Amino acid sequence: MSILRSLCIASLAAIAMLGAVAGVHAQTATVDDTAKFLAGMMPSADSPLTPLTREAAWQRHAKFFDTAFGQLEQRQISRIRAWADANLASPKPVMFYMFSGPDFLYANAFHPRASTYVLSALEPVGVVPDLTRLSRGGIASALYNVERSLGSILSFSFFITKDMKTDLQSGQISGTLPILYVFLARSGMTVKSVGPVALDDKGAAYVAGETPGTNVVRGVRIIFSGSDGQDKTLYYFSTDLSNAGVKASGFLKFCETLGPGNSLIKSASYLLHEGNFSTVRSFLLNNSASIIQDDSGIPLGYFNAKKWRFFPFGRYLGPIDKFPGLYQPSYAELFRRAQPVDFGIGYRWRTHETNVLLSVKSPDDGSAGTGASASAEAPNPPPPPRRQKPRPPVDIGPQPRGGGDFFFWR
Repeated sequence: MSILRSLCIASLAAIAMLGAVAGVHAQTATVDDTAKFLAGMMPSADSPLTPLTREAAWQRHAKFFDTAFGQLEQRQISRIRAWADANLASPKPVMFYMFSGPDFLYANAFHPRASTYVLSALEPVGVVPDLTRLSRGGIASALYNVERSLGSILSFSFFITKDMKTDLQSGQISGTLPILYVFLARSGMTVKSVGPVALDDKGAAYVAGETPGTNVVRGVRIIFSGSDGQDKTLYYFSTDLSNAGVKASGFLKFCETLGPGNSLIKSASYLLHEGNFSTVRSFLLNNSASIIQDDSGIPLGYFNAKKWRFFPFGRYLGPIDKFPGLYQPSYAELFRRAQPVDFGIGYRWRTHETNVLLSVKSPDDGSAGTGASASAEAPNPPPPPRRQKPRPPVDIGPQPRGGGDFFFWR
């Protein structure tokens, strides 16, 4: 009898142990742990992803990102933050970044005090599945594709759309979401929740799976916090920003409900020089308290000289040869009195070639503009530029991968 009782107790103990193990395997990693894992950072000790960090593929991935982001922090991001601290005196809580792709990294570097970030571009949101359910080979492939998709922005400060589409459509994770995860984690943020968001044609947001009707703009809403523990919101919307696209959607109507914000435009393929993007251009001019841009942003002639003050930094050498006929004499004149800058952004990503223009809207009462502490004021801008004959190509040194058939976007 005692032997039988012992066997029963042992069996029950074994069943309990198996149940406990099954519970561990059934546990789903938090979004914050998933973001850290993809970013090459250690998840929490009790995360089901922690055992996977002992795999050689993840350790190589972590070492690669530690080096790449460490160099980027020293070369650009820390300098951008210092520039923003010195030149942005009164930042708004809302930050608009059109044609951004998933570039939260630079959005946060220029505007770290924003509480709501709105990013938008054509790229789809994509998915990040439960990584614990992927095979070892699947995880290694996913990590490698994330690395490849970030190669150009880590080296040159912008994405190459063609490469990003290829790298993040071939695996089990896709779209912009995994990159947003990496940038949030590497920016020192804690990701608290992630969920879909949809906009109807009136600009109303739906976040609980409701059906918003036709002409829907889909995106993702991420709630996160920084070192101060205050909740912030990041929206990324996959949407067409051309005139036809924004006319058919409620995207800009949604943005208007957030109030005036600060805007960032960089490596935007000079689309805002085109008539087909006049609606989003007008939105930015009407709803921005300040605009930070390189020369691929809004041409000077579209700014109302009575409402805006201009603070140029760096050098204007004209567009790279991928964008012929878009040289702006007005920019060249403006940048003759530019202040120096110690970082590079945009297609002219080298520090000694880069141009950064801070445009600050003056209050309606006509008093001096707020939101900037720079001192160099520009002359009144001329009319919008017309396409000119291409200038001689300029040697810009090593090119991003892809040879001559890539398409610059951000």
